[in-house]
Amino acid sequence: MSNYNHSEAAFEILRCAQNDVLAEESHNIDKIMTEIDSKKLACVIAKTLDEKLGKNITILNISNVSSLADYFVIVTGDSTPQVKALMNNTKEKIKEYFSRTPIRLENDSKNRWNLLDYGDVIVHILHKEERETYAIEKFWNHAFSIAEDEWREISKEYGEY
Repeated sequence: MSNYNHSEAAFEILRCAQNDVLAEESHNIDKIMTEIDSKKLACVIAKTLDEKLGKNITILNISNVSSLADYFVIVTGDSTPQVKALMNNTKEKIKEYFSRTPIRLENDSKNRWNLLDYGDVIVHILHKEERETYAIEKFWNHAFSIAEDEWREISKEYGEY
């Protein structure tokens, strides 16, 4: 009988510890989701692109003009390998910082335009010629832009610098 009580007590301790771990994990997930709104996500994405030398980074707030997303982040890569590197780095960093992965990934057959769809934020990573050809900013010219100094301030706690 004594062994049974010890086993039962040990089981109860393990069950309580497991519940504590699950509660902590749930709290951390809730904290991550409440800490990151779409604007902050867009700003941190811009910073990760900047750290990998993405050019001409633009954040457009399209929330008032479209239900497609809240923000577009648009960046130019100098070469096809850089376009791919910008995409991979963004996916890795956003997963690391916020445990988020894109809902959808798209790219053209030559890997000159990559799209990362995070639901509330859509990232367009384009080679220079494609960016000029598709002129996303001109098409969405009625959307508001977030100034570089603002996105740098919002994202300052994340990244390598």
